[in-house]
Amino acid sequence: MLPPFAGPALGNIMQVAWVTPDIERSMAMFGKTYRVPDWCVMEVDFPAVAFGESGSMKLKIALANVDAIQLELIQPIGGGIDRIYRDALPADGSFANVFHHVCVKILGPLENWEAYLATLGGERPIVYTGEIGENARFCYTDERATVGMFVEHVWFSPEQEAQMASVVPTYTTK
Repeated sequence: MLPPFAGPALGNIMQVAWVTPDIERSMAMFGKTYRVPDWCVMEVDFPAVAFGESGSMKLKIALANVDAIQLELIQPIGGGIDRIYRDALPADGSFANVFHHVCVKILGPLENWEAYLATLGGERPIVYTGEIGENARFCYTDERATVGMFVEHVWFSPEQEAQMASVVPTYTTK
């Protein structure tokens, strides 16, 4: 049984994510089809380990909160070890929004994250890890054989939560 702070294996889903070769086009499509009028867009470059390879992860990311779920669009922007995203895209280079993962958030102090991380592995192999400063930790488990996708696991400090709340737009469908 997982510790009570960890929640069920797919509990506390806070985000759904797609990979795209053209984030501007994807944002326009989501805006028209799903009425998401604005996004927080950022380019990130951070150290990571993916499939045993250490390096840099360079991505363009768009985030928007719709009701209780965060939408994430991810565009790999070259170089680094971004194949976890790049390999999901059509091999012929055509445009697509490819569903990639859900994200579960680990609540509480950093110690909760460390205890939760120790429960992963085995049938839920960790294939990608990273951190953004002292305030964010994440990893992906490869669960394509069981649920058909990667699962991201994330922990944010209270400061990171506040910073994200201040920049990621939130919309309600009610």
